[in-house]
Parts: sequence; C-alpha cells; structure tokens
Amino acid sequence: MHETILVVEDDPATRRFLADNLAADGYEPMDADSLAAARKHVRRELPDLVILDLGLPDGDGLSFVREIRVENRAAARIDPDLPVLILSGRGGEIDRLRGFERGCDDYLVKPFSYAELLARVRVLLRRGGRRPRAGRVRVGSLELDPLSREVWLAGKPVALSKKEFALLRAMAAEPNRVFTREELLRSVWGFRSIAPTRTVDSHVYRLRLKLSKGPDRLLVNVWGVGYRLVDGEVPA
Repeated sequence: MHETILVVEDDPATRRFLADNLAADGYEPMDADSLAAARKHVRRELPDLVILDLGLPDGDGLSFVREIRVENRAAARIDPDLPVLILSGRGGEIDRLRGFERGCDDYLVKPFSYAELLARVRVLLRRGGRRPRAGRVRVGSLELDPLSREVWLAGKPVALSKKEFALLRAMAAEPNRVFTREELLRSVWGFRSIAPTRTVDSHVYRLRLKLSKGPDRLLVNVWGVGYRLVDGEVPA
C-alpha cells in the first residue's frame, strides 16, 4: 500500500502542484483547504504524514499541530506521533522556533524547492515507520489497527479497500451510533455538497458481505436513516 500524505494548503495552485507531484513520485496524496477538512482527514483517512500550511482560512496551522500532539493516545482518533512538515511563507527565526515548539517535525519556507521537500518527506516517513503504534479498536469480534489499516474478524484478517476501511473506521469510532448517508459522504468521501448517489450504499453492501463471515451481526441498516456498527447484538 502506498504511503498517504495529507496536503493542507488553501492556495489551489500550490495544493494541486504538491498533490500531482507527490502522486507522480509514488505517494497517495489527499488534500484539504482548511483546518476543518484536515481534522476530518486525519481522523478518518489516517495519513502517514501531513504537509501543513500555517495561514488557513479558519485558523492557524500551529493550533492544529498542538491539537495533534496533545491528542489522547488511547482514543486513537488522531495519532499523536503523526509526522508534520510545516510548509509556510513565514520564514523568520521566531516563526520556525514556534513551529518546533508546538511539535512539528520539520519546517520548510516558501518559496521552496520540490526536490528538497521530497527529500524531507522521505526522511520523515522513514522515521515515522518506526514510531509506536496507536491502540487498536475493537467492536465485538472485529478488530482494527488504525495505523497499519489492518482488520481482523474473529482473529482472521479481512482485506478491505481504502474507502471500505475508512468507512469502517469512521463507524467503529462510535459504535451503536447511527451515521446518516450525508454524514458519511462528508466525513469519509469529503463531499461538500450532497448530490444523489449510491456510493455509501454500495460500499456498505460490500463491507457487510466481508463482515458477514464472523460470529456477530456488525453492520446494521437503520431504515430511512443510515447505518451503524453494533457490538454483537442489535440494540433495541
């Protein structure tokens, strides 16, 4: 599986440039143009590294670094050891020191050389491959490792696509809670405006088939509302 890199950048041209070049170099890029979108990605998609701009429309990127670093490890919604490379036009010594004080792993100033950024990304990913794993998530006979993106059902591995895993991880974070199709389209697929689509239903159908081999009934359709992941027995 390719390593995933989240690019958090509000400038469309820079964001597209980074995404295109990272993809050409064999990575799987994701992008966000705000802190709100970035939070959803790191909680649902579980990237291997974040490239983070500081001046974003809904806040300062430094607050996001601090949010990642103080996250409760046991909850595993955000990996507190997630590598963060700040890419910013703020090049002063105080700005760079603040970035490291908040917990960034590297700091690169714009305008930048893509070759240098790529070299720094590779170093951080090598280091990140040796970082401790956040706790696994268990729901009934189901077990998920958020960082390796591995899933086991009654102790046996289950092969999921990236979106299937993201969908399952989203619901496993809050077992028994009903997720509407609109919520899942926004949080897992990143839709901003909701148009008629069967995307959620088709992914749930395939996921349910893969989970039906276990001893528990896990993925339940709440008629007319959405779906929920339950811990063995369907709540009344």
